[in-house]
Amino acid sequence: MNWDLLQRYGVQMLGGLNVTLSLVAVSVTLGALLALPVALARISDSKLLRGVSFSYVYFFRGTPLLAQTFLVYYGAGQFRAELEAVGLWWLFREAYLCAILTFTLNTAAYQAEILRGAIQAVPIGQSEAAAALGLKGWTTLRKIILPQAFVIALRPLGNEVILMIKGSAIASVITVYDLMGTTRLAFSRSFDFEVYLWAAVLYLVVVEVLRRVWDRLEIRITRHMRPATART
Repeated sequence: MNWDLLQRYGVQMLGGLNVTLSLVAVSVTLGALLALPVALARISDSKLLRGVSFSYVYFFRGTPLLAQTFLVYYGAGQFRAELEAVGLWWLFREAYLCAILTFTLNTAAYQAEILRGAIQAVPIGQSEAAAALGLKGWTTLRKIILPQAFVIALRPLGNEVILMIKGSAIASVITVYDLMGTTRLAFSRSFDFEVYLWAAVLYLVVVEVLRRVWDRLEIRITRHMRPATART
């Protein structure tokens, strides 16, 4: 262990870790808000909504996140005049904001498919029973279908968050100084490969903490679904 190296770059790497966590937290949250309407559009009766939502999901799940990041960050520069005219250049000129936009669109596509599958996994009898009781479609969806779908989707959504944490390292290629970005900077100055080992350990710690928190959350939410322990 090179303690001198750790003393010089440890604080910078922790700062990069903070950027990584904020990037993932914002992207996953915004992606979740976008994922629900996309998922509902995927199973709607409208051919137009199904077609548009399918195309969106197909593109963002079928192309690499790196390519999407390049398209947003470098591609937007080709339309600077048009973006300035509509007042959006402030968004596309900042690498951090471009990363958030790209990651949001990407994770929303994956979350939408997770939610779509979870909604369709809820037994049809639930909807039929609600209709028999005279409940409206939106009320049935909001109070009966979605709560059960979120329980089904909880574990896959946790996996998606973990994938986003690891995938967020791509932000470093567009000059965002996240954990991987600061690690690359430290390596370029020290030429000591040990800094990448530290980065890997930090990613591992974050993922493990999230996994444990997600396990606790799943146990808490599904506590009513576990059979009662027989009394002696």
